Amino acid sequence: MAGPKSNRKKKPETPSPRPRRPIAAAVVVGAVVVTVTAAAGYGLSREWGRAPAARRSVATGSVPEPCCDPAAGARLPVAGPPSAGVADPGVAVATGVRDVSTSAPGPAPGPAGMAWVPPGRFAMGSDFEAFGDARPIHAVDLDGFWMDRTPVTNDEFARFVRETRYVTVAERAPDPKDFPGVPRADLVAGSLVFTPPAAAVALDDVSGWWRYVAGASWRHPEGPGSDLDGRGEHPAVQVCWDDAAAYARWAGKRLPTEAEWEYAARGGLDRQPYAWGGEFRPGGKIMANTWQGRFPDRNTAEDGWARTSPVGRFPPNGFGLLDMAGNVWQWCADWYRPDAYALGPAANPAGPPDGLDPQEPGVRKRVQRGGSFLCSDQYCSRYRPGGRGKGAVDTGSSHVGFRCVLSPAVPPEK
Repeated sequence: MAGPKSNRKKKPETPSPRPRRPIAAAVVVGAVVVTVTAAAGYGLSREWGRAPAARRSVATGSVPEPCCDPAAGARLPVAGPPSAGVADPGVAVATGVRDVSTSAPGPAPGPAGMAWVPPGRFAMGSDFEAFGDARPIHAVDLDGFWMDRTPVTNDEFARFVRETRYVTVAERAPDPKDFPGVPRADLVAGSLVFTPPAAAVALDDVSGWWRYVAGASWRHPEGPGSDLDGRGEHPAVQVCWDDAAAYARWAGKRLPTEAEWEYAARGGLDRQPYAWGGEFRPGGKIMANTWQGRFPDRNTAEDGWARTSPVGRFPPNGFGLLDMAGNVWQWCADWYRPDAYALGPAANPAGPPDGLDPQEPGVRKRVQRGGSFLCSDQYCSRYRPGGRGKGAVDTGSSHVGFRCVLSPAVPPEK
């Protein structure tokens, strides 16, 4: 999958310091009190601070599907049937893909491990009732680009780390300057890990299935007792946006815009609810790594995987892309705003100039797409190509990864 390595020898920039955020909930890890904020996000956010030793409930909000957000507690699931659409979602134009020939897909030669996504027009957004921030549906025109066929794997990320000696955000202890008043001994590196409970739990308290685990990182996705043995081809997780952007720079690529990601995920299909068509399980066939069973305590793993799966184990979409639904959330370049679809240009939108989550305005967030192994038809359905996610730029988790894109070189003017 790796493309040209134009800047391998340059050590990636260190991400900016994590801002101090208001406490919304707390999970105690030994002597460390870790607060989980992002009061209405679908991604995750990590925060440190003083809090009572007992867990505190997360503030209520209107956005559903806390399976994908340990800060979205006190909300009931709103998945709905596949036909649960709103009456007036926007303007839905027909998908039009230009130059889709398989004999000469894109500028030759193509980068290794990447698929050509031809230029075209599509209807961006969703009429699915739960996806309020994915409207209005609107027409978008895009130039062609190359996209990694799969999410970046552990083996690929390990090569990046070896060549640059990069240290991910989860592997760094928080800077005491950013957290005045917190004992230095309490500022330990770690990350958020999905931890299924032993039995059914109330779905309005995400601390029932999310834990902050000291020592969790891309090398130890579930904490110090886990490793990457046998998981070289699994997507790299516990990678925050800053880490993903550093990898993309090293690889001579970039993170996809949100519009590019959705267009690519749809694979040339016209306004279908899934990346493969109109049915979630056509003919009973499982098409992606998602949750089966009762969430969050009973995953039957009918698809063969209780957590992440090796990339490419499910059918590709019409553009030859794999894992565009489920398995892991994928970072996009765009800042997150719930009103972004009403603001962006129609041609090659790059997202808003800054981010804003009205329910947590002090936290810088980027868009995530694709859903993860935690999404299910009964609780979280953001494996649909029109579903949007969001996450704090400094926060990874055990269900978030990424892939890269590359624009073709523009020939010089004669």
